[in-house]
Amino acid sequence: MSTEENKATVRRWVEAAWNTGDLSSADTLYAADYEYHDPASPAPVRGVEGIKGLVTMYRAALPDLQFTIEDMVAEGDKVVWRWTVRGTQTGPLMGLPPTGKRATVTGIIISRFANGKWQEDYNNWDTFGMLKQMGVIPAPEAATV
Repeated sequence: MSTEENKATVRRWVEAAWNTGDLSSADTLYAADYEYHDPASPAPVRGVEGIKGLVTMYRAALPDLQFTIEDMVAEGDKVVWRWTVRGTQTGPLMGLPPTGKRATVTGIIISRFANGKWQEDYNNWDTFGMLKQMGVIPAPEAATV
């Protein structure tokens, strides 16, 4: 696939799966041995069922979740996309009870494609900011100089 096709695949998936919960294209987009790397993930996410489970978990906790792709760059087999996500936590999330609070979080994902399939993601996002906005952890005190 070309870099433009890979970018279009990311856009379609974000709109369908993350923004509306439509996982029907996962079986055709993702490689059977897909891997998702995220330091904030409590467990490894692998394969088509793994990515479906990840989206389902976040959408259950934040049903109004909306991703916006802010920037996207592609070269070779990789697409790098910077995103903002907004949502209200009305369901449990990774052991955290619902807070009813809205959060806006940013992150960057490096996606790799191989043989026409989405093969791998490396995600780095503002986990601390999300937890702070949800009131799970206190805001840090201002530094004094």
